[in-house]
Amino acid sequence: MSIPASFRRVLEAGDPNWKSGENPELVIVYGDHRRNFLECYTMNAIEEVDAKIDALPRGSMERKMLQRLFHGQSFPTNVDETGRLVLPAKLRQKIDLENEAFFIAAGDTFQIWKTETYDTVERAKEEEWLDDLPEDFDPMAFLDGPSGE
Repeated sequence: MSIPASFRRVLEAGDPNWKSGENPELVIVYGDHRRNFLECYTMNAIEEVDAKIDALPRGSMERKMLQRLFHGQSFPTNVDETGRLVLPAKLRQKIDLENEAFFIAAGDTFQIWKTETYDTVERAKEEEWLDDLPEDFDPMAFLDGPSGE
């Protein structure tokens, strides 16, 4: 699948080993059975997650589970010369991806969804969240912070 150019620039900027003319590396976290999307992390972003996991107490259940979710259920890869990402069959099957994919950016990560899944599952969550807000509420107000500053 072709990675949008803006996402490729983020992957390049987030790969400390990337040099012009080379292909940026990334890590795709596919997670447990409840996750119905793939999350692509820049190398810097996954290193930040790894550092936070490593800061948890050794032997703690949280550390063990996060190591399994992030290290044991991830796929290191890179963007190819044509700006494409080749997803193994296992990952395509995980999210039931056959044709078109939907990408959503989140800073130094982005998610890959089966378009129909995103449209039904995530849009329903968005609508439910919006329905709990007053009719005239502007979600941009959240950007001002809790004190309205």
